[in-house]
Amino acid sequence: MVLTWQVAGHGPLRALDERLGRAVANGGFPSSAAHFLADLGNTAVALPVLVLVMLWTGWRGGQEWRRGSREAVDGVVRGRWWLPPLAAGAALAAVPALVVPLKLWLARPGPPRMAGGAHDGFYPSGHAATAAVAYGAAALLVLRWQAGREERRRGRRVAVPVLVAGVSVVEAGVGVGLVRCGYHWPLDVLGSWCLAGVLLAAWSAVCGRWDPATGGGGKRGGEADRLRGAAPQCLAAATGGPRGAVPKRSRGRAAECGAEEPHGDGRRTEPGTGGGQSSD
Repeated sequence: MVLTWQVAGHGPLRALDERLGRAVANGGFPSSAAHFLADLGNTAVALPVLVLVMLWTGWRGGQEWRRGSREAVDGVVRGRWWLPPLAAGAALAAVPALVVPLKLWLARPGPPRMAGGAHDGFYPSGHAATAAVAYGAAALLVLRWQAGREERRRGRRVAVPVLVAGVSVVEAGVGVGLVRCGYHWPLDVLGSWCLAGVLLAAWSAVCGRWDPATGGGGKRGGEADRLRGAAPQCLAAATGGPRGAVPKRSRGRAAECGAEEPHGDGRRTEPGTGGGQSSD
């Protein structure tokens, strides 16, 4: 909001931004590398990357669902496996729907190298927003899929810093390339990153609210939580642990698991029988 206000109101931050943009555009950063980095924000480059990750995570999620559509994975039923990839595609589709009206409304002139263009409207940068949403959503999809099983969680501890660092470097490179090539001012890029952050946060909120993989999804998620809570009690009853190791209400849990419950004197009773009847 502050950046948009400064751009729209010709504030002091906008004047500083234009001085910085001219300095970067006339700097010593290699022009060929700058054009390559700027091209990473093209839809023709960023969209296929996101689509490939969407298809891969959707395929793996569908495989897990087909292997046991009614079974819990680590205590959570993974029902809406298609939701995260679909929401990621919707987030990228929302970029032009938000960027284009803002550009038309603010009509900010571009850098000197773009002065010969047929139109104004360079804030925010569509290339920077496309790159941030596409590559950011792809990384989040991979991390979300890795959060499902224990063996994937171990790999996630390595993948998180690697993906975060990789996406950060790519986004910074796209921003520097756009400014160095004279396509955008620095504030155009920063505004796009803020917009991308809102879209990625909305993606996370949608997946967290309606995807059972994070506890959402209503009845199935609640049932999985109940079964997960009952598991330690079932285990204690089945292994014949000491009386004090079985939490309260363990008698009912043990009966549901079909396990025997020990008496204080070490004798066992069959489920459903009276407390004073021995299993001998």
